[in-house]
Amino acid sequence: MLDQGAPPQNSTQTAPASPLGGLMRRKPVERLVAEGGQGEGGSLRRSLGLWQLTMISIGATLGTGIFVVLGEAVPKAGPAVTLSFVIAGLTALFSALSYAELAGTIPVAGSSYSYAYATMGELIAWICGWCLLLEYGVSVAAVAVGWGEYLNELLDGTIGVTIPAAFANPPGVDGGIFNLPALIVVVLAMVFLLGGAKESARANTIMVCVKIAALVLFCAIGFMGFKSGNYSHFMPLGMAGVSAAGATLFFSYIGFDAASTAGEEAKNAQRDLPRAIILSLVIVTALYVLVAAVAVGAKPWRKFNDSEAALAQIMTDVTGQSFWGTLLAFCAVIAIASVVLTVLYGQTRILFAMSRDGLVPKIFAKVHPKTGAPRANTVIVSLFCGVLAAAIPLGQLADATSIGTLFAFALVNIAVVVLRRTRPEMNRTFRVPLSPLLPALGFAFCVWMMGSLSTVTWVVFGVWMAVGLVFYFSYGYRRSRLAVPDQK
Repeated sequence: MLDQGAPPQNSTQTAPASPLGGLMRRKPVERLVAEGGQGEGGSLRRSLGLWQLTMISIGATLGTGIFVVLGEAVPKAGPAVTLSFVIAGLTALFSALSYAELAGTIPVAGSSYSYAYATMGELIAWICGWCLLLEYGVSVAAVAVGWGEYLNELLDGTIGVTIPAAFANPPGVDGGIFNLPALIVVVLAMVFLLGGAKESARANTIMVCVKIAALVLFCAIGFMGFKSGNYSHFMPLGMAGVSAAGATLFFSYIGFDAASTAGEEAKNAQRDLPRAIILSLVIVTALYVLVAAVAVGAKPWRKFNDSEAALAQIMTDVTGQSFWGTLLAFCAVIAIASVVLTVLYGQTRILFAMSRDGLVPKIFAKVHPKTGAPRANTVIVSLFCGVLAAAIPLGQLADATSIGTLFAFALVNIAVVVLRRTRPEMNRTFRVPLSPLLPALGFAFCVWMMGSLSTVTWVVFGVWMAVGLVFYFSYGYRRSRLAVPDQK
C-alpha cells in the first residue's frame, strides 16, 4: 500500500557497534540517502520521472525470456511452460513488493546492495553486490548473444546474407570463434549510456514501444495457427519439468528491479520507484503468459528447439511467408538492444555505489561533469560484458544469471523484515502488505527455484562467490569508508 511521508532526515551518524566487528558494520539509511548522487569529481543528475523509470524496468525485462529463452524452456515443461511463466512471475512479484518498499525508503543507486548494507551489514552487502554483478553483467552478455541470433535472421530474410558461423557464435558452438554481433550491441549500448541517463532513457522508451508492438503482432498472427490439440498433454514432464523451466525462465524477469538502480537519478524517487517496479512487472508478466500461450498453441512443443529466434520461426511457419518472421526479427533486434542498454545501465550504477563506499576501486565512481554519467565505469563494464558475450554460450550464461539474481532477491526479502523491526519509525512510501508473510514467501520461492538449477550452475556460483570473498577481504574490507570514515 502507498503511504506518503517525508523523507528521512539526513544524518552522518555511525553504525551501531557489532560483536562481529567490521564484517557486520552497517551504513545508516540517513547516511546512504545523504551521500546519494555524489561521486568522484561530480554527481548524478535527477532527470527521470515515473514514465521513464517504468520504461527502464520494462526495457530491462521484457524480451529476454520471450525473444531469447522460450526455445530452451518449452522442451523442459511442454505446454505447461505457461504455468512456468506464472510461477516465475509470482516469485518475482513477492520480491518486487520487497524491492518497492525498500526503493521508496532507501532511494539510492545501489539497489539491493545498499538495502543489505543498511540492514544486515557490510559482508552481506558485499555478497549481495557481488551477486548483482553476476546478475547484471552476465545478463548483458547473455541477452547480447540472443541479439546476434535475431540479427542473422533479419539479414537472411532481407538481403539473403548471414554472418559466418565463425563470427556469429561463441567458441565451441557450431564452429564459432568469436561472437561479433554480441560485442557490437554492447558497444552500441555503451555509446548511448555515455550520453547521460536522460538521453539513454529517451532511446530506451522508443525501443520498448517497438518491442510491445512486436509481441502484440506475434499474438495476432500466431493465433491464426492456434491448435487446441497442442495442449492435449499439458504437463508431459510433470511438476519437475515445470519447476526446471520456471527456474530458467526466471532469467526473463531479471530487470524489473532496474528502476531501483536509478534511485539517485529519479526526480521523485520515494514516490515513483515503488510504482515503476510494480507496474513494470505486471505489464511484463501479462505479455509473457499471453505470448507463451499463443506460441505453444501455434507449434507442437516437441518441435521447439533451443534456437534464440523461436518466435520468428513460428511467424514464418504459420503464415508460410518469410516476411512476417523477418519483420519480427527486425523488431527483436531493436527490442533486445533495449534490454542490453538498461541492464548495462543498472550494472554501472551498482558499481558506482560500491565504489563510493570504498569496496571497489574509485574509478567506478568518477562522474563526467557535463553528462552526469560515470564514463570510465561505463566503458570498463561494457568492454568486459562485450567480451564475455562473444566467448560464452547463452544457456550457461542464463542459468548463472538466474542463481545470482535469486540469491540477491532472497536477501532483499530478508532486508524488508529486518528494517521493519530495527527502524519501524521510518516513513515508507510503500509497504509490503501482510508482512512478514509475503517477504517470507518471496524468500522461500527464491530458495526453491535455486534448488531447481543444475549442479554445474551451483559450482559456477560457488567459484564466483569464493572469488568475491577473496577480493573483499584483500581489498574492500580495509578500504571501506566505514572503516576509514574520513576517506574521500
